[in-house]
Amino acid sequence: MSSTTLLHPGGDGAGVVRRTVLPGGLRVVTETMPTVRSVAVGMWVGIGSRDEAQEHTGATHFLEHLLFKGTPARDALEISAAIEGIGGEINAFTAKEYTCYYARVLDEDLPLAIDVLADVVTSSLVTAEDVESERGVILEEIAMHDDDPSDVVHEQFSAELYGDIPLGRPILGSVESIQTLSRDRIAEYYHSYYRPPHTVVSVSGNISHERVVELVAAAYERAGALGGTAAPTPPRLSGPGASPRSGVRVVDRPTEQANLVLGTTALSRTDDRRFALGVLNAALGGGMSSRLFQEIREKRGLAYSAYSYTAQYADTGQFGIYVGCLPAKIEDVLKICREELDRVIAERLTDEEIVRGKGQMRGGLVLGLEDTGSRMSRIGKSELVYDTLMPVDEVLARIEAVTPDEVDAVAREVLSQPLTLAVIGPFGDKDFSAFVA
Repeated sequence: MSSTTLLHPGGDGAGVVRRTVLPGGLRVVTETMPTVRSVAVGMWVGIGSRDEAQEHTGATHFLEHLLFKGTPARDALEISAAIEGIGGEINAFTAKEYTCYYARVLDEDLPLAIDVLADVVTSSLVTAEDVESERGVILEEIAMHDDDPSDVVHEQFSAELYGDIPLGRPILGSVESIQTLSRDRIAEYYHSYYRPPHTVVSVSGNISHERVVELVAAAYERAGALGGTAAPTPPRLSGPGASPRSGVRVVDRPTEQANLVLGTTALSRTDDRRFALGVLNAALGGGMSSRLFQEIREKRGLAYSAYSYTAQYADTGQFGIYVGCLPAKIEDVLKICREELDRVIAERLTDEEIVRGKGQMRGGLVLGLEDTGSRMSRIGKSELVYDTLMPVDEVLARIEAVTPDEVDAVAREVLSQPLTLAVIGPFGDKDFSAFVA
């Protein structure tokens, strides 16, 4: 028996959101957007790179490649041509705590999009030949990624911040782990986790919920993947957490630009104080009017790119400041970063900065939900990692309700912790420890 729930009645700029649980624990969530002519379909699997045991390192992302290589019904060309031949797009991404396979097509092509994605997610062959082929592709991807220090510095920061645990390792895996990962290990991982209780199908656009449920159920039945009494896997709301670490990681490279990330651990994604942290982040380094951008670029011309950011996981998070600058200017930049962090703790943000931070968060949220893909992502991710779907109006209200005292309290708690620094540039064994002291 399936069960359907109304998650949101619409009326706050969002459409009607419904949720159905099919036999075997497969969840289907939809949001109607009757004024558009497109639909976005996502199949979310609640498994990410942080779930990998040592012998499976890199398997989550490896599967992202392999699932497009072929099924009993379609080969790799037929998978991509089926969607691209109707003017749609199909792709996937892997994160630390989930993986998503998605397509965006015209509303009339919804049945095909669901059929192709369900086929890919449930029935991949994962052949030894495909594993060897994609092994080379992934090694090329790692090499390409390693050529971009602005990407690598974030990975190095996470590695130093969390240590040698899955949360601190690269999503792509390492050259060594990809070279040694066997077909049997990957297939074992696939069959263990790519099951209906771990899966959420989210669809947004000009659709009928009942029609979507019918199409999803039919596609999973064809694959022999529907049925049973299993319940949906509950959202990941806790974990081992991570303690703040003080450390410096320098990657010596003969680059023309130095790249740095300075930061610390922060709040988990379900912490009620995350809205205050968001306001703090927006005001401190979230745009051209932020403190860091003004001090580093506008007033002193020390860098082209300077911003702060946050990332949230089930049990922890991170706050970081990224800057790209000439190597000769890195000490001046780090000095300003430390001064601004200390100043926020000692003097608080101004009321004007807090108002601006709230406005940036509110506007970014609403403007980011203007298309079917972003709506699909919101409801799919929410179903997978939260215990409730918070309506857009409620999120906006929570942001608006943030007080200066709440921002100050979060700033004191997060920014007073031990700091971690990652640097990439031509620095040899230069000592940067004074900037995290």
